Amino acid sequence: MKSFSESYKEAGVDVTAGYKAVELMKAHVARTMTKGVMSGIGGFGGLFELDVTGISKPVLVSGTDGVGTKIKIAFLLDRHDTVGIDCVAMCVNDVICCGAKPQFFLDYIACGKNFPEKIAQIVSGVAEGCVQAECALIGGETAEHPGLMPEDEYDLAGFTVGVVDKDKILDPTTQKAGDVMIAIKSSGVHSNGFSLVRKVFSVTEQNLARHQSDLGTTLGDCLLTPTKIYVKAVMSLLDAVNVKSISHITGGGFYENIPRSLPAGLSAKIERNAVQVLPIFDLIAKTGKIPERDMFNTFNMGVGMAVVVDKNDADKAISAIRAAGEEAYVMGELVESDEGVIIC
Repeated sequence: MKSFSESYKEAGVDVTAGYKAVELMKAHVARTMTKGVMSGIGGFGGLFELDVTGISKPVLVSGTDGVGTKIKIAFLLDRHDTVGIDCVAMCVNDVICCGAKPQFFLDYIACGKNFPEKIAQIVSGVAEGCVQAECALIGGETAEHPGLMPEDEYDLAGFTVGVVDKDKILDPTTQKAGDVMIAIKSSGVHSNGFSLVRKVFSVTEQNLARHQSDLGTTLGDCLLTPTKIYVKAVMSLLDAVNVKSISHITGGGFYENIPRSLPAGLSAKIERNAVQVLPIFDLIAKTGKIPERDMFNTFNMGVGMAVVVDKNDADKAISAIRAAGEEAYVMGELVESDEGVIIC
């Protein structure tokens, strides 16, 4: 007999909708299967056999994050197949900063009401993100929370586990003055600073649908552009040169994130004119009359990852990143200073 409770349904939770959502998402999940997966979705835990071939001292690296208020844009546009990519990106882009390769991912969706087709759309994005990150979606949870949030709203978070050889964990203490900082280009706002974005543009469905000539698209399409997933580019880079540190430029922008991968006594001196700022950030600054210092302290400004290598390895590093399909360029160097970030 299939599980069903009329009383629970009257309280706002329809378990049959959950079963339908699982059936609809199975095809998306199947796209992410890698050789380490030992179980399908639906069990109490996701099983994954870790392949440690060539890894003498395996170290597990975990990361968790969500999509934040960017989800509000998805609500207004009624488009839910991209925020899952953001969720995966925010997690896997963190763990690769120490040199780890993501292995698997789990998601958590909390919703006011389970609309199976919408949940399947969300998971399709998660699956696409996992495919891009070359990791498996081995489980997750969809929780219906009537009374806790409006029926048509949801929140999305995720969790990933990667592995790295202990001897190959990036060591920021090897950095020195004169090392160069390479920018890997972002795809847009990614998934940070959207509370400020929504305030600046007084976001409504009508505003999002308006075509912006300086963006070459509608504001909504630009803002909903998924966060770049840098796994392939970074793995290729690690094989090509000696990478000293990697910073994922997320909330807090340059001033908060770059110092996290710098040792005491060194700062990143960034050439302002070298930074290839994307048009969306110029529009945000102009519309909101936001000082440049605040922009660089809130947004990625067109730089998704900042990588430090020896200056003699810069050209080789940029070539490896570009060969993996991403755009990269030198935006500064390390100097003796305790300021953290110097933009000049």
